[in-house]
Amino acid sequence: MAELSRDDQSSASGRAGRNLASAIVVGLLLGFGLVLLPIVLAPWIFSFVVAFAMVGGAHELHGAMASRGIRLVRLPLYIGVFAMVEVAYWYGPLPFLAVFAATVLLSCGLRLRRGPDGFVADVAATVFAASYTGLLGGFAALTLASSQGGGRVLTFVILTICSDVGGYAAGVLAGRHPIAPSLSPKKSWEGFVGSLLLQAIAGVLLFTLLLHAPWWQGLITGLVLTVTATVGDFVESAVKRDLGVKDMSSVLPGHGGLMDRFDSLLPNAFASWLLLRVFLGP
Repeated sequence: MAELSRDDQSSASGRAGRNLASAIVVGLLLGFGLVLLPIVLAPWIFSFVVAFAMVGGAHELHGAMASRGIRLVRLPLYIGVFAMVEVAYWYGPLPFLAVFAATVLLSCGLRLRRGPDGFVADVAATVFAASYTGLLGGFAALTLASSQGGGRVLTFVILTICSDVGGYAAGVLAGRHPIAPSLSPKKSWEGFVGSLLLQAIAGVLLFTLLLHAPWWQGLITGLVLTVTATVGDFVESAVKRDLGVKDMSSVLPGHGGLMDRFDSLLPNAFASWLLLRVFLGP
C-alpha cells in the first residue's frame, strides 16, 4: 500500500492502475463499517472482524499456492489463524504465541497423512500462511486490548492509509525512479518520499490529538511505519509474482483480494504494537 497495490494494470484505469471509483467506495465501506464503527461501539466485535478477515486471507493464500501445486494443511491453519486473533485479544501475548506453536505442530502432524512427497513445501507454506495472517493479525488484537486500544488501532490504520495516499499522489504526479522494478515497477522513490512526508505529519497529529502523547513519538512512528508498509507491499508483490497471480482474489472490487489490502496493514500491526507499547506502555 505504499503506492499502488496492483501490478501490470491496463491503461484503461490510468496511472492509478485500478478502478478508482470502486476502490474508493469499497475502501470507505470497509473503513467505516468494519473498522471505525466496531472500534467505537464494541471493540470485541472488531476482534472478530479481524479474525474472520485473517481466515479469509489464509484461504486466499491457499488458492494461490494450490495453483503451483503447494497444498496447505487447511484445517489447523484456518482454526489456528482464527484462534490466534481471538486468544490475543482476550488472553494476551503468551497464550497467543502458544496457539501459534500449536498450529505449527498440528499442521506438521496432519500433513504426515499425505506421505513425504512435498512435505517440506506444504508445511513451510502453511507456517508462512499462519505467520502472515494469524501471527501478524494477532498483533492488531493485542493493540486493541491495550490501554487506549481503539485509539491505537485507529492510529496505525490511519497511518497505513496515509502511506497509500501519500505514495499514490506523489507517485502519479512525480514518480520517475522505480525502487524495485522486478517486484513492482510502479512503486517509485518519489512515491516513497510522499508516503514518508504524509505519515510523518499524520503521526505527529495523531499522537498529540488522539493519544495525547509527545509529538516526537508520532514522528518516529510515522517514519518507521512508512518503511514497514513499503516492505510489506513488496513482500506481497514478491509472493504474487512467485505464484504467478495478479491478485490474490477478486473479492473486493477495485482492490483485488483481502491480502491485496492487508499487504501493508499486517506488518504495520506488529510494528505499531511494538512502538506504541514502548512509547505508551501496555
